[in-house]
Amino acid sequence: MQALKTQPPFYSPSWVLKLTIGLIGMFAFLQVYSIQAILPVLMMDFSATEVQAGMIVGATVMAIAIMSPFLGMLSDAVGRKSFIVGALLFLAIPTALIAQSSDIGWMGMWRFMQGLSVPGITVVTIAYIGEEFEGRAVTELMSFYVSGSVLGGFMGRFLLGHLHELIGWRAGYYVMAAMTLIGALWVGKMLPSSRHFVANPNFRSAMQTLGEHLTNRYVVTACLLGACVLFSLVGCFTFINLHLAGTPYELGTGALANIFAVYLIGVIITPLSTTLLRRFGAARTVRVAVVVSMIGVLLTLVTPLWGIIVGLAIMSSGVFITQAATISYIAVNVKKGRSLASGLYYMGYYAGGTMGAWLCGIVYARGQWSLTVWLLLFVQILALLVASIGMVKTRVRAN
Repeated sequence: MQALKTQPPFYSPSWVLKLTIGLIGMFAFLQVYSIQAILPVLMMDFSATEVQAGMIVGATVMAIAIMSPFLGMLSDAVGRKSFIVGALLFLAIPTALIAQSSDIGWMGMWRFMQGLSVPGITVVTIAYIGEEFEGRAVTELMSFYVSGSVLGGFMGRFLLGHLHELIGWRAGYYVMAAMTLIGALWVGKMLPSSRHFVANPNFRSAMQTLGEHLTNRYVVTACLLGACVLFSLVGCFTFINLHLAGTPYELGTGALANIFAVYLIGVIITPLSTTLLRRFGAARTVRVAVVVSMIGVLLTLVTPLWGIIVGLAIMSSGVFITQAATISYIAVNVKKGRSLASGLYYMGYYAGGTMGAWLCGIVYARGQWSLTVWLLLFVQILALLVASIGMVKTRVRAN
């Protein structure tokens, strides 16, 4: 308890720290969805079905869902910075091994291995921010983290799509692995060590905290909302590739990679969510963002390519604002066992993504893109209900 009495004061984040937090988000998500840009190629190389294509996307997402609460508990006992750096180093290994995949099964396994390390970056970073900062600084850093994750989601798809056209997807994955190693070195050098972390190695205490979180309205609501959010995002951006690779569009991997430039809108939109949260509160912000996302999904039914691109931009903007609001909602309202709470959120979030990859694959195989859109809209209606009924109407305020 003495450590609690001698804790240093909270301080304002520097621009170097903001950049580092953004880069952590970027490198965490650089690998997660990169494979979406080359799905049509992989389906030809490995003679895979739509459902199999969806599941190699979902393999990483499933592993993240499984490991998120456990790595959160382990980090609560061990620490923050070393965990983040170690997870980045480990992530580079299966990324390189994907290049050696001889069939769809091996690729799925290495994709699963990638997912095992991602929660050590994402969950622990959120806990780090919540412990080391307060008030406006938390909301601001969360927006940088989400912006970085958005940029990483775009960069992974964009780079791998164009690397495939230049050197092939196998060599492209070696490049991606090298980038992850560079990211680990940067974070190890630039991320300040924790000053407010207090280790909690007691397993019984961790189980008690887990039980409290499972009955905590803030945590449960965030988990359900997160599941709906990633279901929509994974389902949409996985199978829109197959839709655009077919008639009448017939886009190649480079053109498909360029489509993901709509993600860059999220880099601009997400920091603006800080202002929305302070002014309107988390619940109202999420409701509006989900409705915006639904409008975007409907626009993808428009035949011209430009209409689909506009729809994807609107849809993703709504999703990114929802994600930023939900993450800040947890950081502000959960004061105990933050890493475990973040882990539970990501478990729900990525479980939704896994279901999105699987169910949308089945629906796409039966009814192509038009039927997939209606499934996405159904899930977003569920998200709207969760935000309207379950989300406590608190405001994210600046100190």
